[in-house]
Amino acid sequence: MNNMFSKSWFESLDTQLREMGLDSDDKSFDEIKEILSCPPHLSSDDFASTVSYVILAGGFSQKTAKRIHKIIMEKMPENPGVDELLKIFNNKNKINAIVKIWNSRESYRDGFYKCSGLEDKLNYLQKLPHIGKITANHLARNLGENVVKYDIWIQRLGVLYGGNPGLYDKIDNGKLDADIKKCCDDMFEHLHKETDLPIGYIDVVLWKSCQNGLIKELKDGCKN
Repeated sequence: MNNMFSKSWFESLDTQLREMGLDSDDKSFDEIKEILSCPPHLSSDDFASTVSYVILAGGFSQKTAKRIHKIIMEKMPENPGVDELLKIFNNKNKINAIVKIWNSRESYRDGFYKCSGLEDKLNYLQKLPHIGKITANHLARNLGENVVKYDIWIQRLGVLYGGNPGLYDKIDNGKLDADIKKCCDDMFEHLHKETDLPIGYIDVVLWKSCQNGLIKELKDGCKN
């Protein structure tokens, strides 16, 4: 794996993404780093917008999710009906979830900020419409919690870091295997020590690098 998982390797990925204009999730890399350093207390509208982006992002490219999210969020203050929103994005389950979040945004926002710790916050977010266990980590990170999203890219990379090819068959985007989670956690702990960066930020850079093919070794070691 040559120089993989070193400080210079990570910094090279970060630099390449920035040069390619791919340094963002719902926010820019620098904004994500700032949010993780000093989590904001969002307004109810901003909280609903953040949740809605994560709902839309599942299964879609970031570019597509950001475009649709912008159009839908501009419409929400007008209290559009489900049918009107379906003309923008024809996925009834996701649109219904976004409408529920928007209509109860103050209650959902207040409930999140009443949670006493990370575990409580993750459990709370998992109960929001169309938010699952893995998606809850994505959402928590976007809200400023220093956590990672154990999606399929990160699982693949974690298994590669762990050097256990037998785990590849257990990679599952819907259910996180305990051994794979340990590989991922070990990888993030190692890179945090190498870079002194928040694991939430490391997660974003690694995920984007995997998604865009910057980590070539991943293609050789993992199944699609």
